[in-house]
Amino acid sequence: MKRKLAFALCTALALHLGTGAAPVSALAQEKADLVTNAKAGQEQTLADKRPVIHPGGPRFGAYDPHGDFGDQTDVATEHLFLPWEDVDLESLRMADAYALQRKRKLLVTIEPWSWSLDWKLSPTQLRDRMLRGEYDANMEAIADMLAEMKSPVIVRWGQEMEDTSGRFSWAGWAPKDYVQAYKHAMDIVRKRVPNVQLMWSPKGLPNLGEYYPGDDYVDLVGLSVFGLEPYDAIEYGGPHTFKQALKPGYDLVAKYHKPIWVAEMGWQGSTTYMQPWIDAATQPDPDFPNLAEVVYFNDRDVHDWPHDLGRPNWRVVTDATN
Repeated sequence: MKRKLAFALCTALALHLGTGAAPVSALAQEKADLVTNAKAGQEQTLADKRPVIHPGGPRFGAYDPHGDFGDQTDVATEHLFLPWEDVDLESLRMADAYALQRKRKLLVTIEPWSWSLDWKLSPTQLRDRMLRGEYDANMEAIADMLAEMKSPVIVRWGQEMEDTSGRFSWAGWAPKDYVQAYKHAMDIVRKRVPNVQLMWSPKGLPNLGEYYPGDDYVDLVGLSVFGLEPYDAIEYGGPHTFKQALKPGYDLVAKYHKPIWVAEMGWQGSTTYMQPWIDAATQPDPDFPNLAEVVYFNDRDVHDWPHDLGRPNWRVVTDATN
């Protein structure tokens, strides 16, 4: 059965099209609203944990399937996740209209698989079929639709490729196979989409350099940076800050002299843990001179985290259900 796109084209976003709701100013977000826990003695919890937008700092974007950032005027980029098969490409027109109305770019992450468990291939099967050109038609169909978009388009293909945890079928391939596949996919995009920008997006692990496809195939570098309080307690013995989480990956990719994005970002934990992340994500920092934009992942994670921590809820409206 065909599965419709589950990115920022859901009903919540469609309802925002044409609405006259008052815009949310950056200043209105200077401090997140607090709601007092009904149980006396417990720490307050944040009702809205969206980042503070600092003038002069990195721009801000969001993957926002719930529309929580729909009326916020200081959002520069709308992030979409797109599997390359079992997908309704016509939905991209709605995404384009939504972004265009809000003067946002489109960051389109193309995941080279199906989101349907019935269609999943092993990493070896996916690699072999990709390298044989069996998915060229999928990429061509996506690229042809992106060519019709009126919003500026950034394409991010096969993210976090150096991760060997088994999360993604394309991650952990031999570097030469990944580089070949990445170049082939991006050649198809470049041929069909005028003025497209290409984002190479590792997770930020020490071996990421083995997967670098070369300067000619990278306009932007994207990293993934998440903060989960119980994970930090297990892995590091205490909380990590946004800067501590970003710096290892940033330092590894700075040598490429490309604009650097945090293409996926989120945080979850107590107010004491989250508030420094909220304040720091778009704060100008001389240690990150090439950090151009940070993009919040405004949804529950789709994968379980290590240490039996389940699927963290990164959504900024913490009293909402996903």
